[in-house]
Amino acid sequence: MDNSVIDEGTAFRSGFVALVGRPNVGKSSLLNACLGQKVAIESPVAQTTRKRLRAVVNTDDSQLVIVDTPGLHKPKDALGKELNRSALGELADVDVVAMLVDATQPVGRGDAWVANHVAACDAPYKLLVLTKADISSPAEVSAQLDAARELAPFDDTLVVSSKEHFNVDAFVRLVSEHLPLGPKWFPSDMVHDATPEDLVAEFVREKAYLNLKQELPHSVGVRCGDISYAKSGAAVVKATILVEREGQKGIVVGSKGSMIKRIGSEARPEIERLLGCDVYLELNVRVQPKWRRDRNEIRRLGYDSGE
Repeated sequence: MDNSVIDEGTAFRSGFVALVGRPNVGKSSLLNACLGQKVAIESPVAQTTRKRLRAVVNTDDSQLVIVDTPGLHKPKDALGKELNRSALGELADVDVVAMLVDATQPVGRGDAWVANHVAACDAPYKLLVLTKADISSPAEVSAQLDAARELAPFDDTLVVSSKEHFNVDAFVRLVSEHLPLGPKWFPSDMVHDATPEDLVAEFVREKAYLNLKQELPHSVGVRCGDISYAKSGAAVVKATILVEREGQKGIVVGSKGSMIKRIGSEARPEIERLLGCDVYLELNVRVQPKWRRDRNEIRRLGYDSGE
């Protein structure tokens, strides 16, 4: 614990903030915007977030540990159940719960289900965050706020656009004001709690999601092995993309390897930024039938709730 930079008598605040909501409401986008850099992957595909990620945001008088959680949804398999368990587990011991609602989508039963869990949790401060203001009209925002406020007894509401950085700083300030007095839980130079291997796997999975047909991404998992370094200083990175059927493998590989080459070429710059060096990236595809129903495989991929 890094207390050295906190003067005695300073009203320093620190604590944990859970971002929760339905899939694709903008949780990862808000986390990245608060952090000022990309660590959580983003895509239009629902349930992109599969791993809990803690990002550390430091201000002059506070430290926010923001927890990005998988989108809460009606599960169809063991993976879905684990993602829900992971997200709901974060509500048990945080100081702030921020429930995100998409301004462009009607408030529905899914939002109500999430809100019931938010209302039942013991977090001292509950914030309603309306996202995607940049692609919503003022009338949509107003109507969504009225509908979302009825979901649960929130302490405050805030409208944001992560893409335009609208009210992102206001989100950090507002949450900071409602954190308890306390020390820095993490060193000032710590940005997140993910390993390089975790982030490599996530960056590859994001590029797969962005390039593959809509029905395929849910069947895709990615595992990164140990990262080694050549004498030149370049990183040697090997990752395996898992699919459930042989036909899916053909789609991921593409004609003459075109798709997997595209995924690799798009992921490589982000991996090089992460590792700070040139990267030799080797991707392969393996068929693992029904891996989303296999608790052991889900655990090996790091998608389990940790319970």
